[in-house]
Amino acid sequence: MNEPRALVQQTPKTAPVAGQRTLLIVDDDEPLRSRLAQAMRARGYRVETASGVAEALAQAKSSPPEFAVVDLRLIDGYGLDVVPKLREVRPEMRIVILTGYGNIASTVAAVKAGAVDYLAKPADADEVEAALLAGNDGKAPPPERPMSADRVRWEHINRVYELCDRNVSETARRLNMHRRTLQRILAKHSPRE
Repeated sequence: MNEPRALVQQTPKTAPVAGQRTLLIVDDDEPLRSRLAQAMRARGYRVETASGVAEALAQAKSSPPEFAVVDLRLIDGYGLDVVPKLREVRPEMRIVILTGYGNIASTVAAVKAGAVDYLAKPADADEVEAALLAGNDGKAPPPERPMSADRVRWEHINRVYELCDRNVSETARRLNMHRRTLQRILAKHSPRE
């Protein structure tokens, strides 16, 4: 008799609550994915996570979510390829692209693919939720405390540096800046918000 009671107590934790919002977070950055999932659970969402394209599509097909947050670049593919496939599973799904590679071309591509918004990392859970819940007539309101231009520049430079396997010469070439200028920037701490 104790076993059935234990099963009954576990069921509410895994079963969706009526009216509870469902969210799929697709990001290959495990610490970011975990933090965002925890923050969104605290806001009342039932959250599923995936680290790549195949896992995301399998999750969405087994339990189509109401919302999705998809990283632009994934370990096994490109986030923009995931968006239309998620829309096939649930056409009214609200999808936000979340990425460290913010540029105009990617933003336009994300919207054309079916995303409702495009947020640059590091976006916090409040920004993500505002984008997910924004009305169809417009985007989420601007953040209360956006990153400064210096901080955005520093984040971009460090991201390119990491993508170039911390090769200063290659990073400087790709950013079209002098190597010594890049070394000075990398030696400094990140600018304050």
